Amino acid sequence: MSNTESRVYLLDVEGTVAPISLVSEVLFPYARRRMANFLADGLTDSSVVADLALLVEEYRTEKDPDVPGLSTHGFPESFVSDLASETSREGKEKFRAAALQCVVVYLHWLMDRDRKSTALKSLQGKIWKSGFESGELKGTLFPDVPEAFARWASHAQVAIYSSGSVEAQRLLFRYSIFGDMTPRIAGYFDTRTGHKQDSDSYTAIAAAMKVEPGEVLFFSDVVRELDPAREAGCQTRLVVREDNAPVDDANGHAVVESFSVV
Repeated sequence: MSNTESRVYLLDVEGTVAPISLVSEVLFPYARRRMANFLADGLTDSSVVADLALLVEEYRTEKDPDVPGLSTHGFPESFVSDLASETSREGKEKFRAAALQCVVVYLHWLMDRDRKSTALKSLQGKIWKSGFESGELKGTLFPDVPEAFARWASHAQVAIYSSGSVEAQRLLFRYSIFGDMTPRIAGYFDTRTGHKQDSDSYTAIAAAMKVEPGEVLFFSDVVRELDPAREAGCQTRLVVREDNAPVDDANGHAVVESFSVV
């Protein structure tokens, strides 16, 4: 299938449409500095509580022996149910007193390992929201992105698939250095759809976009993401950008250095 037959142009973010430095040097440090205060102020927000509940479930399935021991820091097992109760002031105070610090330690531990934690990514997206809306943060995109999105959107659909939350994705493109790019984007997908190294994720995205997998053209700078996309039947392109990690073996994926050629 040729590029002109692609009905969905599906794109990774970091290293594909945005420089790696935007995430590693700007967005991650911004969220890290503000995480503790954000959580302390956000315990009455049901969406924050839901993220924390998910974080606990992720922690309980953690297999890394080096994971910080939350229970040894006084982490109350019942804090999620306590927080979910609107009347449980005692539960909220218990969390503030005994759990906040160790939860932040765990979140920082996940950040240090670049874990694709759905709970972490959702919390980061909420923190970035205030930064983007205030103008303190801007979505830095590669110069070839606006023209490519406009061209592709004229005859197909553009969609984003990133380990960053859907909320964070929308912010990045709404407050980009080229203005609001969201009118060009028909769909957003994150790890709630599935992990990027799982071929079923790409099958699910194709179904959500109402196309066959073979009509999806997926762009990423990571071969281990492109391999499962190809296994699902998608077309693939390995994106090579300045400052990306070098790729020794493209494993048969066609390589592009600019969207102008696609």
